[in-house]
Formats: sequence, C-alpha cells, structure tokens
Amino acid sequence: MKRLVILGGGYGGVRVAERMLTNELPDDVFVTLVDRMPFHGLKTEYYALAAGTEPEHAVRVPFPSDPRLNVKHGEVMHIDLTQRSVHFAGGDTLEYDWLVIALGCEDRYHNIPGADQFTHSIQTLGATRKTYEAVNNVGPYGQITIVGAGLSGVELASELRESRSDLNIRILDRGENILSPFPKKLREYASQWFIEHDVQIVSMAQVNRVEQGVVYNHDQPLASDAIVWTAGIQANRIVRDLPVEHDNSGRVILNQYHQIPNYSNVYVVGDCASLPYAPSAQLAEVQGDQIALVLKAEMKGEALPAGLPGFKLKGTLGSLGKKEGFGVMGKISLVGSMPRVLKSGVLWMYKKHLG
Repeated sequence: MKRLVILGGGYGGVRVAERMLTNELPDDVFVTLVDRMPFHGLKTEYYALAAGTEPEHAVRVPFPSDPRLNVKHGEVMHIDLTQRSVHFAGGDTLEYDWLVIALGCEDRYHNIPGADQFTHSIQTLGATRKTYEAVNNVGPYGQITIVGAGLSGVELASELRESRSDLNIRILDRGENILSPFPKKLREYASQWFIEHDVQIVSMAQVNRVEQGVVYNHDQPLASDAIVWTAGIQANRIVRDLPVEHDNSGRVILNQYHQIPNYSNVYVVGDCASLPYAPSAQLAEVQGDQIALVLKAEMKGEALPAGLPGFKLKGTLGSLGKKEGFGVMGKISLVGSMPRVLKSGVLWMYKKHLG
C-alpha cells in the first residue's frame, strides 16, 4: 500500500483530493486528507461571518465523500522531509510516500509591536469567530479600525457597514488608494462607495505599534473599540520552518512541477507556494489541478510532461456589501450589481461542487 497524504482541506488541498479520486487512482494508493476542522471552511467568505451578515453554516462545505479517502483531524506540528513523516500535537505520526502541503497562510504583522496581541484576524475560522464576537459586541457609535485596504479589508468594511449602520468604521491604508493591485476604475468606484456610506479611509498610513484599544498611525493614537488586521499574509509557520528555500513571505520555492527541489515526492499548493501571482482560492485550485496531473503520472510510472500549461485565471470578484461589487475578468473591469451577482453565483456553484 502506498500513501498520499494531503495536509490542509482548503481550496488547494480539496482540489487535489477531488482530482485524485477518479478511476485513474491506482488500487494500491491510499489517500489521507488532514485538517483541523471536519469540513472545508470557505475562507474567502470569512469577512461576512466576522461582520455578522452570514451564519457559520453558510461558510462550510463538506469534504469529498469517497471510500478511498480517509479524513484525519489533527494539528500538524512538524514535517520531517527526510523521514517522510508528519508529526501531530499529541504525539501521532503519519508517514507518506507522496505529500501535498496545503496548510494555507497566516497574518503577517511586519514586526509591528503589539499587532499580533491586540488585533483580530479573519485568517482561520476559529479566529473569525472571535472577531465576530469582538466586533458585534461593540456598542452603538463605537469605533472599528480595519488595518489594511486590500480585498479582505474592503470586503469586511463594506459588509460591516451594511450590518451595523450605527458604527464608526475606518480603514487604514498604507498606499494612496485602496485596492492598489486593481485597475483605477475599480479603486475609484470602491472609494466612492465608502464615501457615500460614511466609511473613513486613512491613506498613506504607517502603523507604528498597537496597544489595547489603540492603533498608532505615524505615532498618533487612534482609539478603537475593535481592531481587525488585514494587512498582509505569510506562509504557515510549519512551512516557514521547513529546511528548504523560501521567498520573502515564507513561501516555498518550487520546480516546474510544483515539487520541492530535492524532495520530488513533496508538493506545495496554494498560499504556501511561491508563484508569480497573488495568492487566491482560484490560483490554488488551478495549481491543484496540475499537481493531480503530475501525481497520476508518477503513480503510473509514466514520464512527466515536458512542461505544464500556464495558469489560466478567470479573474477576481469582490463585494461591496450584498448588492454591489467589483471585478476584473480578463482586461474588463466590472462595477455595480453584476460582479456581485457573479460572485454569488460562483460561490453557489462551489458549494454544489459544480465548479
């Protein structure tokens, strides 16, 4: 019996599992999916859970059901690449012949004092639950500060505004404009939405430190009843600790087959992989498709393809509350109700395992 172990039941890990559980899977290969939770949490929707506009069951999707798949729950503590083993909290060990690392990302605090202690997160379901409690326990006319104005920060701020019209909401952005990676049309549309909905945008911010209930921007204190951090991510600690080459965000440098050089039986997918694109659920799934292709060839003893096709990403969709949104589809920028409807449709299809 040979063992394929997939660490992480997020977008990339689940996609690899789904693509491997076909008629092409050799009879002597046993597949194990490892995750802390008994379901796949839709991380791209955690902002809505934190804002209180979606219940938790709306951001859950069951893991694939297949007699050839074993789902193991546990907290990974260490990966031994030489001994081909995974070590868990509590002392359990799991050996593998092939390993797919899909452990996701963590908040990156940029060595800002107090940021990890006094801010809330939406990176894990457990952290998002606590963020929901903290944000929604703020009384009327209280102050919420969101540090970071990328996609997560913008979606959280807009959803929270629709959820709590009584709150004062500010976004601290280190750039001149929110949503800096997006086209000008989208940045301006989102900025205008926040102006019309009374959300304060603080541009060119520089957070020096964070204390209980206070964010210091250029050393000036900004009192806050709740502070949420959406100002950057890095690879999971387990991955950052691996004795391999990393990029400056702790992601693993891979070869053309998404394998760790010198450990060709180990693959890395999603937010832990160093790729020439911004991390996203869509990217993790496309990469997962390619990893499954390579794994099937290896398991059959076939030669690997001379090269893998380039990533074909369909675009990015973001929400501004429940009725408006923005998106980029190829070279086309979309704003208004259409991208919001499209995003809802994509989410529905994903939950139904249709795409």
